[in-house]
Amino acid sequence: MKLYKSAAFIVLFSLLASAAWSQQQPPPNSKNVDNLGLQIQDQVRDQDQSKNQNHAESQGVPTEPPPGAPEPPKESTISPKQAKELFRSVDEILQFASDDTGLPIKHKVKRKLTKRDEVQSYIEKNMKDDKDAKRLERSSAVLKKFGLLPRNFDLSSFLVTMLREQVAGYYDAKTKTVYLLNWLDAEQQKPVLAHELTHALQDQSFGIEKFMKSAEGENEDKGKDKDKDKDKDKDKDEKDPSPADIANDEQSSARQAIVEGQAMVVLLDYTLAPTGKTLLESPQIVAALKQGMLVGTADSPAFRDAPIFLKEELTFPYRYGLDFTAALLKAGGKSLAYAGAFDNPPKTTREIMEPETYLSHEKLDPVKLIDMEKDFKDYDPFDIGAMGEFDVDILVEQYAGREEATSIYPEWRGGYYFAGKPKANKAAPIALLYISRWSSPEKAAEFAAVYANSLTKRYQKRQGLGPDGKVAEDAPPADSWRTLRGRHAWLTEEGVVLIDVQGDAVLISESLDPATTQRVEDDFWPKEEPAKQELKKEKSEKPPPAKP
Repeated sequence: MKLYKSAAFIVLFSLLASAAWSQQQPPPNSKNVDNLGLQIQDQVRDQDQSKNQNHAESQGVPTEPPPGAPEPPKESTISPKQAKELFRSVDEILQFASDDTGLPIKHKVKRKLTKRDEVQSYIEKNMKDDKDAKRLERSSAVLKKFGLLPRNFDLSSFLVTMLREQVAGYYDAKTKTVYLLNWLDAEQQKPVLAHELTHALQDQSFGIEKFMKSAEGENEDKGKDKDKDKDKDKDKDEKDPSPADIANDEQSSARQAIVEGQAMVVLLDYTLAPTGKTLLESPQIVAALKQGMLVGTADSPAFRDAPIFLKEELTFPYRYGLDFTAALLKAGGKSLAYAGAFDNPPKTTREIMEPETYLSHEKLDPVKLIDMEKDFKDYDPFDIGAMGEFDVDILVEQYAGREEATSIYPEWRGGYYFAGKPKANKAAPIALLYISRWSSPEKAAEFAAVYANSLTKRYQKRQGLGPDGKVAEDAPPADSWRTLRGRHAWLTEEGVVLIDVQGDAVLISESLDPATTQRVEDDFWPKEEPAKQELKKEKSEKPPPAKP
């Protein structure tokens, strides 16, 4: 499941992690890495009041400061002299990034000093113009259906506000320009420059936009033979949801983690350089950095108060991408960790979260894909996408806690969802199908129980249904299961929720009509071949051997 698929927002999200931290430089000539603390920035942000007020109201947070509270100091700007020094440092830091990654400098990087209002305009323009803006709207609705976002949450406004308060510098792949900020101290921006100039080097060697879009193109090409003329006259930028989005979601998440993880390693190596250490020699610094990314700060209320899903999703490429790049550095050095990852990118979030699966070239059998066009003939597709290992991690954490999530997510072996609207009733709730496969029947049963438990937090009404489809007063409550096997259903205010567990697979439907649910089940669950059925029949009818 993805918030974005476009390369334009890959650039924007590169603002997030680096903005959360400032680097406290060690004393002169100090070689002790313990003197190098990574601490949260204490910058005063010039918040956009109206957008923050909307966000705070949606979260139930007071929007007015308490009586007598001191007014925040006005935001300062760097002097022309400081700006000149910062501009001069670009080439020096670019050389450091090149030496650290082994990626060559093919040409100088353009640089520009920008104001906070200009940054906000840039963010809003990219969100408005982005060809996948419709996917953002669809993703938001599906996330709310899964319970990962509050029903009244304004995702678009949140992202603009959060990015505005988090920004610490960025590289624009379209203009090939690194943007420096006039409201942050020049010294604080240098480690951020190491991060953003790594993007410039990636762009010079591989083309970030091309890299991010190539997986999407590959997956779309695979489906062209089936429907060559179906969307012939449709504008390419206005794509309907399709099964190709399932592979796109996971591949774009994995590639984003490559882009950002490499840049995070360079940021840390640059920060640690005065101590004579590198990231691989400083695990305590890495642990502190990753933990801090999820916390938020007093001056970043939008991020600090965000739902769990958004905190995890927005920091995923930085936290897990950092670990993935470090693992490749240990296994094969710079060539494998940097250029090698671009040449042979991972395809799933599982490979990012568990680098050993990438290094061992693990191959997972694809989950059976149902015939969506036939099975959902009475529905208009609203969204189709992957539910990868990382999505499962967040979902289980939200409903069962961190410990349970850590136990379950490595057992993921594939998953996807379909969301649609009934053609006959556009006002009906979004209908959802979610199919997943696990390492064993036991783990499938554990996950199914967590999902059943989630119904108590997502629906006000949850009446257990019997095999006849009628309300069964003696049905166990949805949150009473530790493991769940077989076929179970509940009636909610948005229709029936079905959880069907067979072997290592789990099929879940929400708000689908009975006929569609039956078609999906008949399509997904394997049926025995007639010859095998006949053999079983013969065995059952054959009389037992006579006793001697």
